[in-house]
Amino acid sequence: MSTVSVNTSRSEGQQANAAESGKTRSIVAWSSFFFSLLQSLCTFFATVNGLRLAIGIGALAVSSSVGAAIRWFHSDLIRLPMVVLALLGSLLNLVVLWQVRRLRSRPAAQWRQRPVSAGKLRMEWVQFVLSMATLVLLGIEEYWHVTWHHHL
Repeated sequence: MSTVSVNTSRSEGQQANAAESGKTRSIVAWSSFFFSLLQSLCTFFATVNGLRLAIGIGALAVSSSVGAAIRWFHSDLIRLPMVVLALLGSLLNLVVLWQVRRLRSRPAAQWRQRPVSAGKLRMEWVQFVLSMATLVLLGIEEYWHVTWHHHL
């Protein structure tokens, strides 16, 4: 019987050593992961710093040569049709939304009307907000254009 107890005590010791060994491996693995993460962060910031320099040099080069292209793009030949299309598109969108709401609320349509899904109502609301934002931005753009250039 003493032999069995010795074997049992050895197996308990081996289990304790195995558990300790597993814990040590886990610590080593996590510390390795932590240090590799730190190294990756260092590499990331070094790369971003180089990109920032390249963007700055590119912006300097572009600002000196693109002024004429921007002035042409902001000319009335391009700007006015874009403003008119944005205004017409926004107004048309608001008229269509108003028509949809008007037709839904008619008494004749109530009997065949299915409940409108929340997603559809949300999309109509988004379209309304975007149309109103377009009108506000067009108003601001025209105000500043008249202020700076003294003409529409």
